[in-house]
Amino acid sequence: MSLAGPVAWPGPAHVPGSHTRAGNAMGRTRLGLVAGAARAFGEQGLRRSTMQSIAAAAGVAKATLYNHFRTKDDVVAALVAAELDRLALLAAELPLEQALAALSDQLGAHPVLRRLAVTEPDVLTGLLSVDAQRWDGLTGLLAGALSVDRDGAELVARWLLGVVLQPGRSTTRHRHAARLAGVLAPVES
Repeated sequence: MSLAGPVAWPGPAHVPGSHTRAGNAMGRTRLGLVAGAARAFGEQGLRRSTMQSIAAAAGVAKATLYNHFRTKDDVVAALVAAELDRLALLAAELPLEQALAALSDQLGAHPVLRRLAVTEPDVLTGLLSVDAQRWDGLTGLLAGALSVDRDGAELVARWLLGVVLQPGRSTTRHRHAARLAGVLAPVES
C-alpha cells in the first residue's frame, strides 16, 4: 500500500471482552500514538512525517510505535479508522441538522486534511478514493450514525467529500447542512 493510493481502513481496534489492565494500557498507548500521528501529519504532512517524528509527537520511543504499527501506512489506516469512529459517535449524539453541521466543521477544519489539501493534494485524493466495498461501509456507518436511509447517507457522504476538498465557510456549510437535513428522510426506529 502506498501513501498516494487508497488506504485500507480497518475497523475499530478495540476487541470486545478484552478488558484487562494490560489491554487498557495498550489501548491508551495506541490512542496516544494515533493522536501523535495526527499532530505529526498536521504539522509535516504524510510524506515528510517519519516513524521517528510520529513517535516524537506522541512522546514515546520509536520502538513503542513499532510495537503497535509496522509501517507508516498502518499508522495512517489507524488514524483514519479512529477519526471515522470519532465522527460517527459525534453525529449519533446530535439531531440531524446539527450532526451534519458538526461533521462539516470537523472535516472542513481538520488539520491533517487541510495540510494535505495544500501540500499533498495527490495524497489527499488517494485517501478519499475507496472501492465499492469501502464506500458501502462508509455510507452504512453514516446511515446508522445519522438515522437516515442508505440513499440519504450516500448524499451526505458525497457532500462531505466536497467539504473535504473545498471546505468553504462554516456559515455556508451550516446553511447547506440545514437544506440537506430538510430533504433527508429519517429512518423509523
